[in-house]
Parts: sequence; C-alpha cells; structure tokens
Amino acid sequence: MTDDHAFHLTPLDVRSQEFARALRGYDRSQVDEFKLAISEELDRLLRERSQNEERLRSAQEQLRAYQDRERAMNEALVAAQQLRVDSREQAEREAELVLREARTEAERIMERARHEEAAVRVRSDGAVRQFTAYVASFRALLERHLGEVDGLQRRPVAEMPELPGETSSGEQQ
Repeated sequence: MTDDHAFHLTPLDVRSQEFARALRGYDRSQVDEFKLAISEELDRLLRERSQNEERLRSAQEQLRAYQDRERAMNEALVAAQQLRVDSREQAEREAELVLREARTEAERIMERARHEEAAVRVRSDGAVRQFTAYVASFRALLERHLGEVDGLQRRPVAEMPELPGETSSGEQQ
C-alpha cells in the first residue's frame, strides 16, 4: 500500500465503518471487536511509521551534517596542501632570489677588489719606480760627492784653496 493511488484507511475510518444488516450476516460483536483490533493495529502502525519517518529525517539531517563536515574537511585539507605547495614554491623562489642577489653582490665585491688591487699595484709599481729613481739619483749625487772628495784627497795641501777666515798655515783667525 505504498502506491500513491492506493486506498488509504485511517483508524477512524475502520471504527466508523457501518455494514448493512443482513439475515444470516456476521456476528455483530465479532465484527465490532475485529474493527477495534484493526483500528488499534492501524494506530500502532501509523505511530511506528511516524517515528520511523522522524528517525529517518534525523538520520538524513545527521548524514547531511556529516557530509558537510566531510566536504569542509576535504576542502580544508586540499587548501592546506595547496598552501603547503604554495609556501614551498614561494620559499624556493625567495631562496633563489637571495642566492642570485648574494652571487651578484659577491661578484660586485670581487670586481671592486680586483679594481682596488689593480690600483694598489699601479701605485706600488709607481712607488717602486720613484724609489728606484730616487736611489739612483741619490747614488749619482753620492758618487759625484765622493768623486769630489777623492779629487780633494789627491790634491796636495798647498793647492787647496784657503777657507775664509783662515791663514795659509791653516790657522784660524
């Protein structure tokens, strides 16, 4: 009797149903007892059906709630996994950027050091040349003075010029 077009009886329909009297018909008290038993069973079945429908609605609501929670947890899990992937990719990009910047900075420092080294070498080479030229010039000056000293030592004392304020005997006045 689950068909929508089926005949639906209620307990009241069973209780209030009247039958025509006939000779030799059924025993009226037995029919009334049977009607009462049927109506009570119908009442019980309807209450049970109502309770089962309520349990079904509750179970369906609980199932929907669990499905919603499951969907939300799955979405959260997918979002967390995506966040982890995104975070890892971002960290790798940042690490690559830091590494590139560090390499660029190291190359710049090395280039500056090479330029400074070249400048120091140029100044050092210039200082060595200046020092060599100074030593050579000083040597030449010393050799000239030594030559003059040697020349003075070879001259006899009589040929030596008198110094101002001295007499020919070498005495001072």
